[in-house]
Amino acid sequence: MLMPKRVKRRKQFRGSMAGKASRGNKISNGEYGLVALEPAWIKSNQIEAARIAMTRYIKRNGKVWIKIFPDKPVTAKPAETRMGSGKGTLEYWVAVVKPGRVMFEIAGVPEDTAREALRLAMHKLPVKCKIVSRADLEGGENSEN
Repeated sequence: MLMPKRVKRRKQFRGSMAGKASRGNKISNGEYGLVALEPAWIKSNQIEAARIAMTRYIKRNGKVWIKIFPDKPVTAKPAETRMGSGKGTLEYWVAVVKPGRVMFEIAGVPEDTAREALRLAMHKLPVKCKIVSRADLEGGENSEN
């Protein structure tokens, strides 16, 4: 699973997921990408499951980029524990994803293969997503200006 090697603080506040992604909202490496349409926390095991689904389908041809990293610790208290006595222990790591964030990119395979691989990855994630090509995002940016 993905997780930071070390962190400054062990436990973190929950934070806010308001607004759209201002960073990581362009396809920088690959030809096709998977874009989040809603805000969510994505666990490290969900990222790994999506990665495995994609690489299996493309039979390890081409290249896959993971553009999100789970650097936020999430704590949980044990079941049937009384209230109080401090914050729970660290349970898992999440990546905070806002709408518009490109989560995965893929290149070096035909378009239909890339779209199917990203579709399979989409089913492993807890957010609504859309598959975009580099041309789609660049065309969208030019029309907004």
